Amino acid sequence: MCNSLTVKDIAECIKKNNLTTLQEVLDNEEMPIGDKCEACHDEGYHNDGLNIPLVLAMVKNGRL
Repeated sequence: MCNSLTVKDIAECIKKNNLTTLQEVLDNEEMPIGDKCEACHDEGYHNDGLNIPLVLAMVKNGRL
């Protein structure tokens, strides 16, 4: 797997850093997210099944 982050870890990073786009999430240097493979960005494979765009959308909608 690319990293051991949980949905909670990613959501907290998004909120703390006021990240609003997928590119901002991927480019942040505080917590490397989806930094190993393209599949992490789109399907969530190799990242504990996490789909990064889905987590970002859930944070934007106030669901996380």
